[in-house]
Amino acid sequence: MRYLIFTDIHGNLEALQAMFQFIARKRIDQYLFLGDLVGYGASPNETIDLVKKLQPLSIIRGNHDKAVCGLDSIETFNPIAVSAITWSRREISKPHAQFLCRLKKGPLVINERISISHGAPFDEDFYIFGEFDAAEAFHYLPTRIGFFGHTHFPFLYVKEGNTVRGHPLEGDHGAVHLKKNAKYLINPGSVGQPRDRNPKAACAIFDAAESTLHHFRFSYDIDAAQAKILGQNLPSALAERLSLGI
Repeated sequence: MRYLIFTDIHGNLEALQAMFQFIARKRIDQYLFLGDLVGYGASPNETIDLVKKLQPLSIIRGNHDKAVCGLDSIETFNPIAVSAITWSRREISKPHAQFLCRLKKGPLVINERISISHGAPFDEDFYIFGEFDAAEAFHYLPTRIGFFGHTHFPFLYVKEGNTVRGHPLEGDHGAVHLKKNAKYLINPGSVGQPRDRNPKAACAIFDAAESTLHHFRFSYDIDAAQAKILGQNLPSALAERLSLGI
């Protein structure tokens, strides 16, 4: 089985379309989406439409998905995020809002080996930043390999015995062989809003037969995504950050 692991699109249709073009010639047996279809970007409806067409798809909700469909309040979000959420609530169609409200809460067990979360396995809204956070998360991980999003940083944490180590997933393409006697928490990075100062979109493919993670970065039409954001009078910072990767 080959799984496409992707997360945090945030209404960035241009990045999502570029991902589809990038993987067009790659064999994918199952799609795993880790949350946040919407928020920040200017194409929430189109993003949902494209992701819904993927089959077979396992999908969970993110904090922006909850906020846009009304399941969560906006009190914990910063003012720029609130502007995008408020705009998305007005723009999103009723069927798409209902779709967001029906998304499952993580962690979701895919099989005996793999599970997916938006944030941490113990709290879907908790950010895993660093080895201390990862060490706590490993206690709640229901499988040997857990994929997560939320931070927008491509990163891999490995637990061998009582030791937890973290490694950034760098470069346009890399491969990591996963050991049988270790546990892993892996963030493939964000499709629609990278924050590691690399503006290229990110995703990963896990080859279960080879026990190998392939992580990728690829370019997309940032200018077009920025123009849409500015055209909807959303905060200019939402457009500017795309070219900076922050």
